[in-house]
Amino acid sequence: MMSNFDLLSQGLAQLCRDDSGAEKLLAPRRDAVFSLLTRYILEIEQYNPALSLVGTDDRQELIVRHILDSLSPLGIISRLLAAGRTVADVGSGAGLPGIPLAIAIPDAAFTLIERKGRRAGFLRHMQETLGLANVTVEEAEMEKAKPAGRFALVTFRAFRPLEPKMLKGLFRLCADGGTLAAYKGRREKIEAEIAALEEAGKQAIARQIIPCPVPFLDEERHIVCLPKQSK
Repeated sequence: MMSNFDLLSQGLAQLCRDDSGAEKLLAPRRDAVFSLLTRYILEIEQYNPALSLVGTDDRQELIVRHILDSLSPLGIISRLLAAGRTVADVGSGAGLPGIPLAIAIPDAAFTLIERKGRRAGFLRHMQETLGLANVTVEEAEMEKAKPAGRFALVTFRAFRPLEPKMLKGLFRLCADGGTLAAYKGRREKIEAEIAALEEAGKQAIARQIIPCPVPFLDEERHIVCLPKQSK
């Protein structure tokens, strides 16, 4: 039986096997990435009882459903950043997916946007503790983060449905030609969400729905890429 941190190591190895883009980022820095993610996991476990950062106190679940889940579209995220190296992680919470992605892509600049003060404090603590020079924490509501239109990529990891007001707020942060990358579950539910958005807006929505399996998780996961439409 693998120990929990062996599970992390094996999960990273599987991501490399499954996607050459992930391998290019992770393989040359394997030990450093593993060390930083391990420290991050330990810090989440320490602060979770007080801050409710994640909905589990089980390390295996934390590794699979949160850390590896955040990294599962790594190759896709890397390719999306070919047009620009600035990323906003909206509603970052515990720093998911922003911190794992920032560890894996050190030459991209990540802004973690979190409205809750105590969680934003945890994110600043992690930025300092892990020495992540490519991470900035912004304590603000999505709608009030300034200036607008400054990010090539906006990530959003939550399994509540997208709705028109939320989508407008997320796109507000995207630069022209930018992309929203939403972490989602089952394709059937994604298609229903998109259909509801199209009905509400009375227009078709351009999108890519890309499978991104999570190591050791027997559930559907997708990344939904929505390009910002020119006005």
